[in-house]
Amino acid sequence: MNISVTSKPPVSFPDHILDISIGKKILMAVTGFVAFGFVLGHMAGNLQIFISQDQMNSYAEKLQSLGVFLWAIRLFLVCAIVIHVWFGIKLKLEAWKARPVSYRNEHTVAATFSSRTMIWTGLIIAIFLVYHLLHFTFRTTNPEFATLTDSMGRPDTYSMVILGFSNVPISIFYVIGVGLLSYHLSHGVASMFQSLGLNTERWQLRLHWIAWFFTVLLFVGFASIPLAVITGCTQLVPGGR
Repeated sequence: MNISVTSKPPVSFPDHILDISIGKKILMAVTGFVAFGFVLGHMAGNLQIFISQDQMNSYAEKLQSLGVFLWAIRLFLVCAIVIHVWFGIKLKLEAWKARPVSYRNEHTVAATFSSRTMIWTGLIIAIFLVYHLLHFTFRTTNPEFATLTDSMGRPDTYSMVILGFSNVPISIFYVIGVGLLSYHLSHGVASMFQSLGLNTERWQLRLHWIAWFFTVLLFVGFASIPLAVITGCTQLVPGGR
């Protein structure tokens, strides 16, 4: 008697951790943390404009003295942001595919308004960052900024920032941009801890308030500079001291 044995098909596993949703979320958390750390440091550096022209220009000169290392940091940051945006879009598309019909009750417990709009605020922030780089880093929109120097012959970053924000529409655009960035982080910071398995029931409320603390801190810190310029609180001064 012939006995036929039907073998079960082999269980297929993801070839890579990025093929599963949790892996993508972890990668987004790590790249988001990198971006968050940079934003905090960038804000601290920019706020030196309130100390003096000399302080601001000295800070900018030290950064430029890093040379190739500075560009390596920038490249690393750009890669982190691109990865963050890319997998954010993929996760959102997967969520839409899994739930093609919207819930009738949009006031869900698990999904706040900020979490549901993360994809849109993220894309607008990406556009804002591109303009920011063209404006102050590469000076594509304002090539005359490259010729600014202080009394010590250093690139006059202080005057560049003030001249850049003297344009009221641009300043308003920046305030809106950092507002969206802060709003994005209000959910992103909490999600980062959740994706890494650190958002326990005991710490959930605390992490919520920590996230909002940094959100308000970043918004006030960044928005204070263009607002100080257009209100005349921070003005051009001659010389570097």
